[in-house]
Amino acid sequence: MLTYIPLDPPTSGNIGLRGNPLEGAIGPVNVGETERYGSLIGGAALVAAGLSRRSLPGLLIAALGGAFILRGLVGHCKLYDSIGVSTAATGRSGVPHGTGHKIEKSILIGRPPGEIFGFWRNLANLPTFMQNLQSVHVLDDRHSHWVVDGPGGRSLEWDAEIVNEHPGEMISWQTLPGADVQSAGTVRFTPAEDGVATNVRVIMEFHPPAGAVGASIARFVGHDPAARLERDLSRLKEIMERRNVVSAAG
Repeated sequence: MLTYIPLDPPTSGNIGLRGNPLEGAIGPVNVGETERYGSLIGGAALVAAGLSRRSLPGLLIAALGGAFILRGLVGHCKLYDSIGVSTAATGRSGVPHGTGHKIEKSILIGRPPGEIFGFWRNLANLPTFMQNLQSVHVLDDRHSHWVVDGPGGRSLEWDAEIVNEHPGEMISWQTLPGADVQSAGTVRFTPAEDGVATNVRVIMEFHPPAGAVGASIARFVGHDPAARLERDLSRLKEIMERRNVVSAAG
């Protein structure tokens, strides 16, 4: 099994990746420099190991290594692009590349995008519709501390960071190092054709830790997370549309 090990980037005396001719060739740079060097080194090792086997499986391993090398050279990750996450500025990732479990759900809510965005952006509101979420303590404008119901009655905790945001349109976040469950995700708020309702689309990826505890958490997290997210979004719809009815009555 291959394990991703973060590597320190080369010192200033070495040649950097920034500004090389291939950078950004297939998309905007959204991979941090530390990750890019890790991709280059790991990819080179895979290419060498694959070619040494002189077989079809070996060629597949070498091809995988080539993909990692390309990722390091161009600094672009399609997975990060799909969930709106960029580590180019932070140098870290909520989920190690290619190791997470991805889910995606959407729902149509009869309220305008700005209103739903504002409700979601106040992170303290999230436990009102996310069933397993005990609390979200806002630390500052970008950082927060989350407590979630976990397996066996234990609580899972982590700090998260908002890494990308367009008011009224989208929010992207990722967990910080040391999280019980590494995760990253994006929620988008797209106006419906009627100009009143909003299509809320959530893309999430998560990765439990290794070891025995990690296996227990993995079983818990993997227990139909798509259905759980669907129920959470249904509760959000109920809350937002009920608020509209109460406001109209007032």
